[in-house]
Amino acid sequence: MLKKVVPLIETVDLQKSYFSGDLETPVLHGIDFVIQEGEFVSIMGPSGSGKSTLMHILGFLDTPTSGSYLFRGEKTRVLEDDALARIRATRVSFVFQAFNLLPRTTVLENVILPLLYHPTIPASEREERAMKAIAEVGLTERTTYLTNQLSGGQQQRVAIARALVTEPDIIFADEPTGNLDSASGLQVMNVLQELHDHQGSTIVLVTHEKATAEYAARIIQLLDGRISSDSRDFKRKDAKTNTDLK
Repeated sequence: MLKKVVPLIETVDLQKSYFSGDLETPVLHGIDFVIQEGEFVSIMGPSGSGKSTLMHILGFLDTPTSGSYLFRGEKTRVLEDDALARIRATRVSFVFQAFNLLPRTTVLENVILPLLYHPTIPASEREERAMKAIAEVGLTERTTYLTNQLSGGQQQRVAIARALVTEPDIIFADEPTGNLDSASGLQVMNVLQELHDHQGSTIVLVTHEKATAEYAARIIQLLDGRISSDSRDFKRKDAKTNTDLK
């Protein structure tokens, strides 16, 4: 008998509102989708569509108002704070538009940082893991550079290495090319594609730009807090050549 494959992420009628006194502001309305391990998914939508709110819920930075969010088949709304903190430290990672690096510290020190709070990775393994993550984003020769000595594209690649170093189940990339010129943005998207295509990393990319979303293998489009489309049937772009993949 075949074993049922449990999705990495599943949402069922997910809803989110914010409250100020008696005023309710609905943001997400009945979000239903599944993300399997190893997918590269873009969540795309204009400003105010709810995409960042959705990412924050999926990344355990916020909670839904109602509905279900299952992570590897486990209902997340019943988890205690300690369990949620452990998931944030070990199973999910983030890459943000603003890089969020420590400016007067080295590339290596920035990448090691998440390991200082990791509950199971021993201190003896930190540098080796960090060097491996730095190599995966092509910055081995910049290991001892201060991050404020790097270009914007290189800084974002350091941020990706920092996200990789804990070997998370999923990487959330929130507008990772938003502060970059087009050439640097292509470099960053190439790194994300390589991680997905050759290492099987699960990546959820949040963007308002269709051109950026098309580097992923699947696009979930949000509009006014609802899913307006969920598509895999398109010619995915190759960041290495900036052309459609055959």
